[in-house]
Amino acid sequence: MRRGGFLFAAVVIGISSLCISIPATAADKVIKIGTLFPLTGSCALAGQRCQASVATAVEVINNSYPDIQVPLAGQEGILDGTRIELVHADHQGKPDVGKAEAERLFNQEGVYAIIGCYNSAVTKPASFVAERKKKLFMCGCSSSAALTQRGFSYFFRMAPTDQTESLEFVEVMHWLEKMKKANLKTVGLIYENSEFGKHAADEGKAAAAAGGFEVVADVAFSPGATNLNSEVQTLKAKNPDVVFGACLGGDYTLWVRTMKQMEWLPQAALNYCTGYQDPVITKQLGDDANYFMGGTGYSPEFAELMPAVAAVEKIYKQKTNPSVPFDSDSIQEAVAMFVLAQAIEKAGTLDYKVVAEALHADTWKSPLSLGGEVAFAPGGQNIKAKSLITQLQGGSYKRIYPTDLADTEVVFPMAAWTAR
Repeated sequence: MRRGGFLFAAVVIGISSLCISIPATAADKVIKIGTLFPLTGSCALAGQRCQASVATAVEVINNSYPDIQVPLAGQEGILDGTRIELVHADHQGKPDVGKAEAERLFNQEGVYAIIGCYNSAVTKPASFVAERKKKLFMCGCSSSAALTQRGFSYFFRMAPTDQTESLEFVEVMHWLEKMKKANLKTVGLIYENSEFGKHAADEGKAAAAAGGFEVVADVAFSPGATNLNSEVQTLKAKNPDVVFGACLGGDYTLWVRTMKQMEWLPQAALNYCTGYQDPVITKQLGDDANYFMGGTGYSPEFAELMPAVAAVEKIYKQKTNPSVPFDSDSIQEAVAMFVLAQAIEKAGTLDYKVVAEALHADTWKSPLSLGGEVAFAPGGQNIKAKSLITQLQGGSYKRIYPTDLADTEVVFPMAAWTAR
């Protein structure tokens, strides 16, 4: 009897494992989607907002919101009423944890696709898991250009890349030379020693050189640093005219405060998708945040350019801190969810290959994107991705470039610490 019981239990466990590994079908009326973000660690606040952003998109997709002007808002669910259920995971900002969590989400939780991961260093191994399994990985804001240069078929990224932003930074430098009679000759880079930081630095150096500028400082640091004195001292000693920054979360705060402590600033500082874009960090820094610049895909100051966002943002604020709006990174994760749901709906199936082909073949409406549309090149990069160069003035993200979309004149050079 005991031996028979063990055999029966083994069979049941085997069947249960098999069921978990099979993605949900329309008949189940539920499809699981995994989210994989840094919910703890130095980027926890950003990760939590990204998770809330995906949850917001799912709220709109699962329920009827006819007054919200985004795709699928007027119906309930996809595929004749199939609802989306989220399974959340925390990668802690660690690539090895992200890879293991991606495996767990697919193998144990039975998710159909994963949305993540904020940190490019984690997105790289986690998305490799999905590609190996021929399952979908939707990336909102991880910006490393290398992610969409791997020839993957099941990886899709919404945001502009650090390559695109580097070219924009150099364009802004030439514009400053013309409009402000700036004498800009040198560039310095400060970046975290990670997939994101190293690729941003490589792209920044290449763009600067191609634009005729000399790179005089190349400063890397370990993510989660507790002291950036030597790094900032190196920048100060080289005194570049412009600094490109790739510092996430608390590292950005530390960098800014260390520059203030050392009473040094370049003429301009341009930031990739970093702590610069984080409204919470901006509030924490107060006046110290002002006059820094960077690429921005969304801020509340873009309301007139993106009128559909307000109604979705209202739901988003119910799922996170009500005083914190969408930011340039988190909103991309909602876009990822909306685009995936549209592709499944149009494909009429959960077949991975068919949905991936649909994602590549069509142009998707995206009112939450600055460009208004999403379309993917081979490798998964959104070729419709768009951002503006903003400058923080009075704690608000002011549009300064391109000039046809600008709402404020740039402050150049940056106001010295003692003049604030």
